[in-house]
Amino acid sequence: MPPGDDAWMAAAASIAAQGRPLSRPNPAVGAIVVANERVVGRGHTQAGGRPHAEAVALAMAGGAAKGATLYVALEPCAHVSARGPACTDLVIAAAPARVVIGCTDPDPRTAGQGIARLREAGIHVDVIDHAAARASLAGYLLRTRHGRPHVTLKLATSLDGRIATASGESQWITGSAARAHVHAMRARSDAILVGGATLRADNPRLDVRLPGLEVRSPQRYVLSRGTAPEGWHAVADITAPDAFGSAQYLYVEGGAGAAATFLAADRVDRLMIYRAPIVIGAGAASIGDIGLHDLADAHDRWRLVDQCQLGRDALDIYDRLDG
Repeated sequence: MPPGDDAWMAAAASIAAQGRPLSRPNPAVGAIVVANERVVGRGHTQAGGRPHAEAVALAMAGGAAKGATLYVALEPCAHVSARGPACTDLVIAAAPARVVIGCTDPDPRTAGQGIARLREAGIHVDVIDHAAARASLAGYLLRTRHGRPHVTLKLATSLDGRIATASGESQWITGSAARAHVHAMRARSDAILVGGATLRADNPRLDVRLPGLEVRSPQRYVLSRGTAPEGWHAVADITAPDAFGSAQYLYVEGGAGAAATFLAADRVDRLMIYRAPIVIGAGAASIGDIGLHDLADAHDRWRLVDQCQLGRDALDIYDRLDG
């Protein structure tokens, strides 16, 4: 990998987050155009999926894109649709000297064809299989390859793993900084889910209440075999192919039964554990029975990928080892 490619691709991948979740049903992709070690264009997939990241970055770069290097997290699309031209055609017209791609596109309409067409046009193409690029596209890759959303399970607990007192009191275990962070996570999610017991007990709004981000409130789901309240979707089988529609990112907020259901079905890709510096003792556990009988089966499943302090609370983030 040439010097600088890793950092430039990481920068392109980081831009992608600005497009979530409004780019749905298209993936949120990030792209930057670099000329003479300077960024002359940048972009992410826009609301509704168009224009794509490459189109935005190239439009910003203008004539400076000629002879430059385009870094894009996902292989440029090769198909023309009623909603816009193929990104490969836009890239070829802009005439960069080099295109660096962080991840090939599993969509059969592209799947290597974008790379081939760029090379046929005389553009040097490097595919570097970049970890940050793959991570920025985790929801899209899971949806396209396996037909399911990327699932984040959020737990807000005491130091001893409780989510409520013995009497059922649960508001609030964590402080305002942690709760604001949760709202930011909601704003990056396509859909959000709670269990039926949590819905009945707490009647949560599950919206985004951060100034300027209210429009990013996710679709609401309840884990239930019955009907859902107005504005909600009921899902009984979380493994069904169409359980969450076209959602790429699902945020599971609780409670213990819902957490256990997703863990037992091996449908959790990321754990976000907010811990308050309190001890509750007797009370409600954060996760119900997941059918674990052999302690050895609990090991080597998760890796710690990030930690931070949110006011008085701590946040630990774990990803699946095979994710």
